[in-house]
Amino acid sequence: MGHIVGAARTPRERWVEEGLQVLAEGGPDAVRVEVLAKRIGVTKGGFYGYFADREALLQAILDAWERECVDEVLERVEREGGTPMEKAQLAGALTFSGDRLLPIDLAVRNWARRDEAVAERLRGVDDRRMGLVREMFAMYCDDPDEVEARSMIAFCVAIGQHFLPATHEGRTREQVLTWVSDLVLNRPHG
Repeated sequence: MGHIVGAARTPRERWVEEGLQVLAEGGPDAVRVEVLAKRIGVTKGGFYGYFADREALLQAILDAWERECVDEVLERVEREGGTPMEKAQLAGALTFSGDRLLPIDLAVRNWARRDEAVAERLRGVDDRRMGLVREMFAMYCDDPDEVEARSMIAFCVAIGQHFLPATHEGRTREQVLTWVSDLVLNRPHG
């Protein structure tokens, strides 16, 4: 759905917001000044009042992605409180569900495969996310190796399920994900 762009938003923010949307739709190569200007309904000359060049816009897009998908998610998780498990589940739901952050996150992951600077930035973001997952597993697991293994499985499932088109032999994806969660969290299968 994306954010509603209202009168309170500055033009610079509008360039960044459109850039995020284009990134999610077509990857970093699709983020072109001409394309964004057309989508916004302005001439491309206005772009240079806010950004030195396209690279500066791409950095601003990455800044916005990191702020929204990590800083704002973690702030909301802390605000809403709860157990480490509830916090991790809320963070996962906010990040890897829905039609706002997930497509942007997947586009950044793809971009990181071709750009070491983006890969380094993604590592920092994922390290922060993994910290929350580790905190959840450490609540009931004393073995640091097991905590790390469970954290990696949970994180890989959260991301990887979006790339797996396989069917599940009469089971729904939601059922299988619930059972995966039960296994990783050591809950009885029910």
